[in-house]
Amino acid sequence: MTAATAFDFGGHRFVALADRALYWPRHGALIVADLHLEKASWYAALGQPLPPYDSHDTLDRLARLATETGARAIWCLGDSFHDRDAASRIVPAAAQRLRAQAAATKLLWIAGNHDGLSGRAWGGEVADELLIDGIILRHQSDPHERRPEMSGHFHPKLRLTVRGRSVARACFAADDQRLILPAFGSLTGGLDVSDRAIAVNFRDHYRAMLVAQGKLISFPYRNGQENDATASGIATG
Repeated sequence: MTAATAFDFGGHRFVALADRALYWPRHGALIVADLHLEKASWYAALGQPLPPYDSHDTLDRLARLATETGARAIWCLGDSFHDRDAASRIVPAAAQRLRAQAAATKLLWIAGNHDGLSGRAWGGEVADELLIDGIILRHQSDPHERRPEMSGHFHPKLRLTVRGRSVARACFAADDQRLILPAFGSLTGGLDVSDRAIAVNFRDHYRAMLVAQGKLISFPYRNGQENDATASGIATG
């Protein structure tokens, strides 16, 4: 079972999962962002062939987490598909898996800047954003939002120096009001969590968080300040 650890946000208890996802026990909801399904086939269409297994691997991991957590719902925070034409490229086996997942759990697609509303074809409901228990869930953070907010879009990644070598890991970026999820997709890159594009979403201090050795490890950052994260004794495998 994937490593997990609980924390509080917006007055509610969440569970951070090592495999780049959140679980909200109150609603039985697994929350993920940026699956970017069919990214490999998009590259292939541009003449850059990649092994066409990214969608299957992402869906494998999603189904496994849903089973492990007992999730009754899966909420996807946008860019679930890599582009607006992904629906025309997805293979029947992957499409059937999406239909089966939608039948097993309540599947909600929040529209992203890449995917439009392509999730509708597989039995999921579509929304521009979701407000639940005072927390707004959307694809891209709004720095002017005053309510607690969860989003994706930026694919935050933490760069660590561990035992003298540089290591990069997908991470959450958060302060007391805003939480940006890492990209869940198996073929997704990442933006350094200290990058200004991420930092400007926070008023001042924020933190990079990841699950390691069964603990939620947190590293402090500050808007407009360069940071060098150094860790010792953290597993990197």
